[in-house]
Amino acid sequence: MFAPSAPRLARDLGVAGLAFALGVGSLAAATAPVGAARKSSRPNVVFIVADDLRTDLGAYGHAEALTPHLDALARRGVRFDRAYCQQAVCNPSRASVLTGLRPDTLRVWDLRTHFRDTLPDAVTLPQHFRAQGYRTVSLGKVFHNQRVGQRPAFPFADPVSWSEPPEFAEGAHWQDWVVPGQPGPPESRGGATQCLEVPDEAYFDGKIAAAATRRLRTLRDEGQPFFLAVGFWKPHLPFNAPKRYWDLYDRARLAPPAGTRAPLGAPALASHDSPELRSYEGIPREGPLPPEQVAELRHGYLAAVSFLDAQVGRVLTALRELGLEESTIVVFWSDHGFHLGESALWGKSTNYERDTRVPLIIAAPAHGTAGASTRALVELVDLFPTLTDLCGLPTPAGLAGVSLAPNLRQPSLPGKEYAVSQHPRPYFNGQLTVMGYTLRSREHRYVEWRSVASGEIVAQELYESATSAAEVRNVIDDPLTQSARRRLEAAAQRLAPPLPQPAL
Repeated sequence: MFAPSAPRLARDLGVAGLAFALGVGSLAAATAPVGAARKSSRPNVVFIVADDLRTDLGAYGHAEALTPHLDALARRGVRFDRAYCQQAVCNPSRASVLTGLRPDTLRVWDLRTHFRDTLPDAVTLPQHFRAQGYRTVSLGKVFHNQRVGQRPAFPFADPVSWSEPPEFAEGAHWQDWVVPGQPGPPESRGGATQCLEVPDEAYFDGKIAAAATRRLRTLRDEGQPFFLAVGFWKPHLPFNAPKRYWDLYDRARLAPPAGTRAPLGAPALASHDSPELRSYEGIPREGPLPPEQVAELRHGYLAAVSFLDAQVGRVLTALRELGLEESTIVVFWSDHGFHLGESALWGKSTNYERDTRVPLIIAAPAHGTAGASTRALVELVDLFPTLTDLCGLPTPAGLAGVSLAPNLRQPSLPGKEYAVSQHPRPYFNGQLTVMGYTLRSREHRYVEWRSVASGEIVAQELYESATSAAEVRNVIDDPLTQSARRRLEAAAQRLAPPLPQPAL
């Protein structure tokens, strides 16, 4: 089954599970009695994360995406138009957000390494809230997911961060699939899209939304301030959603990908051959995809986005109906973006705009300007200090980010001078030999690729305007860009120092 029961999960956790049961952290035994709701002076937090979602939302001006619930959330909060992840792949990005530390500090750059192996004393965002008197609950993919039956030394769901065992944190994405006539998940990876007449709860995210609405009611009744993390698995591959979400779109009217060639003059290591998509049945193992398959995949992505939006809507509706809306800070973010055929790429794991830029919406009653947007440069690593600031909690020393509370109150503030992201090569696991660092300024995107062994720069890229549409020609050697090049090279040396050779 996809989601084991809480007793089974606790039983299977091994040493880390025993630590959880004994109450690592100061709140192991702090459980408020169920009963009439008691008011707390501290705000609650609902922390919602999507997987592989780029800024294809109505609130971000996307011409096709139908996302009424997230659009409504943006009207209640502040929309960050220039928010960037620290690495465009699931595990490093989520570990960075939830520890408030950059991938190099964590030494987590792939899908296999757990930050507890490399930095065992790190204090996570929910772990810190738990120590400050919050009930912390995890539903869905919040940290990186682990396979069913996999028992690493430290479970990726990080049970010590939560007041109770996490739920819906196990499974592979390809198991989020309906096999007609079969109650459980498939035994092997299938196709990249699925369109069936099934209820929302046939898929992981429908189950997670239902569990979140139920848990909100009990959290309200317990009266303890809470930090509820809800991790949705969509729109990650496979692009499957109940048929009614596919029916929202007319495939014949959907736009094809823009700019389908790799940036002119870009080094080969800046791109990849889209291995994640090509691992699904029916996808060519090499070469371009047929136009009809491109259209189907782009249609499926939008269907999955609308399905995700509906599940977020269920959580937000429950908040309102339970009378929790005005006492709860809602944060919505995605771990990274995604390419859908643009720049000859499918998937994430590059240093380009479509992969590193993410949606970020924060609705903080009494702290923000409702319906505002900001073009401040911000990073996902800023979320940890932002939430401690908004909730009046002490902020741990050593975090890499800064609070975004000032930007909520005054959206015109400029934000950071640079947002920094990175990605290693080889692209997909294997021994890390080159690290690419990218600095996003207001006018440019600069990328330099460094040898991990020597620290020497082996390739560079520079794009003007730094929008996804503008990343078509590498102008690193253009005489007209040399002033920007020198400035960004100097900033990269300061902000992204050479790595020591990792032992992966």
